[in-house]
Amino acid sequence: MSDDRKPRRREQILQALALMLEEDSGKRITTAALARQVGVSEAALYRHFPSKARMFEGLIDFIEESLFARITRILEEVPDATARCGKILALLLGFAEKNPGLARVMGGDVLTGETARLRLRVHQLFERMEMQLRQVIREAELREGRRPRIHASAAANLLIAQAEGRISQYVRSDFKRLPTEYWEDQWALLAGQLLREATQAA
Repeated sequence: MSDDRKPRRREQILQALALMLEEDSGKRITTAALARQVGVSEAALYRHFPSKARMFEGLIDFIEESLFARITRILEEVPDATARCGKILALLLGFAEKNPGLARVMGGDVLTGETARLRLRVHQLFERMEMQLRQVIREAELREGRRPRIHASAAANLLIAQAEGRISQYVRSDFKRLPTEYWEDQWALLAGQLLREATQAA
């Protein structure tokens, strides 16, 4: 019975932390405040997570698992490289928009003053997203006979920078400037310039 209850309590703690990050934008989250939000003692929190850093790691784990599970489905279901890139970016922006507290983790501001390992984890998350976009762009020549107009690494970096910038705007505006605002029009502009026929001159 206690084994069944433990995962649920861990989940409850992480959900409460994400909610506090959304509602208390700009404030530093303390374990005392988090314990009050969950309705348990600080000691009870530490039975599930040995430190606040591990709680943030739990949120980063959730972000990674959620995004990359869906990216795998996109790669299985969508054959066109441009459409794949568009869906991956839309997934990232939509996820941030629906989860404002997690957007603060992705934006990195909430990790200021926390252990450097957490900032590295978020950096690696976006590096992994960029690497996935780069792979999709590189495969376009083999699969579709199309090449990026600029080097694949530069193209992937441009795309991920767009998404990161929109998430940062969302966090800075206290979640008023939605990451998906204007995105369809902006993506249409980017998508039209992303790839060209391999036979065309550079």
